[in-house]
Amino acid sequence: MSAIRCCLALAMLLLLSACVSQPVRPPEPVDAAAARNHDLQRGEVSQWRLAGRVAVSSGSQGGSGRIDWTQHDERYEISLSAPVTRQGWRLVGDASGARLEGVAGGPRESDDVEGMLFEATGWSIPVRAMVAWVRGIGATEGITEPARIAYGAGNVPATIEQIGWRIDYRDWSAATDALPSMPRRIDAVNVIQGDAKLRLIVDRWEPVVP
Repeated sequence: MSAIRCCLALAMLLLLSACVSQPVRPPEPVDAAAARNHDLQRGEVSQWRLAGRVAVSSGSQGGSGRIDWTQHDERYEISLSAPVTRQGWRLVGDASGARLEGVAGGPRESDDVEGMLFEATGWSIPVRAMVAWVRGIGATEGITEPARIAYGAGNVPATIEQIGWRIDYRDWSAATDALPSMPRRIDAVNVIQGDAKLRLIVDRWEPVVP
């Protein structure tokens, strides 16, 4: 019996030692000058292309699929395809307006791209702000509210909060000769509505030659 009690006591000690929380490492200090420099470098990338996967939900409406996004200064071309359903749409626009193709009822055009997209798909997505957010910078085009940016490891944004949205940057690509470090995984949520969410995983970033 004494041997059994010893074994039980030893097992309890091992269990308790395993439950002791490990010390949390303090966050790495942010180099403000380096962070600003990285922001400027990404902001100067005005012609680019990304390919990846996206999932969108807004209330009872949602969808996911492959995304291909090409940006030429202010002009964007975004294609979304769902391989399972073989459905997809294409959004082309700039600061003056946009055209949406591939939706029920035929193509639509409007100078309010967000409103048009919501009416056609039920998705609440701040498209014009996303042009900046996908690059890890605050939006300025037609937006007066400044972005609140919290930086993390590597002196790149960990979060951006702007116009009621919170964008969490979960992963970043390594810098190359062609591009600075760019966001590789983004989780965005409308903190006011709560049910409008977007997740983007970028498989490939590349510059676009004018």
